[in-house]
Amino acid sequence: MIKAVRKRFDLQVPQAGATVSQTFELEKSIVAIKGLLLTSDRDDLLYYQGSQRIEINKEEIFPEGYESRLLMSGVNVQPNKRYYDLSNMNPGNGQIKIDYTDTPSAALATTAKQPAYRVSLYIDCDMED
Repeated sequence: MIKAVRKRFDLQVPQAGATVSQTFELEKSIVAIKGLLLTSDRDDLLYYQGSQRIEINKEEIFPEGYESRLLMSGVNVQPNKRYYDLSNMNPGNGQIKIDYTDTPSAALATTAKQPAYRVSLYIDCDMED
């Protein structure tokens, strides 16, 4: 039996200008990756300053510098349509690697030091029960 599940993986961005790389493992029972979505506890920083490179099963899905705002979704989008469609991609080895880069933006220029923030990668997938 196949059931739909959503997995969440978090990255901590320690400061402005940081690049964070992390590899996450999916369970072996995941049979298809339907989509992905990015969110953050600081959506403004993710939107204006974030970019990333994402690979699944050692295959580049989004190239370096791909803007985070293109993988975000607003509350005005229906919940079942918020994920970037990956068309039931085979998870292969189940490894998802993300290289996230924070590039300070003049749009958010402040005199205060930018706080650390969390970026969450959500994966919409099918799991064999």
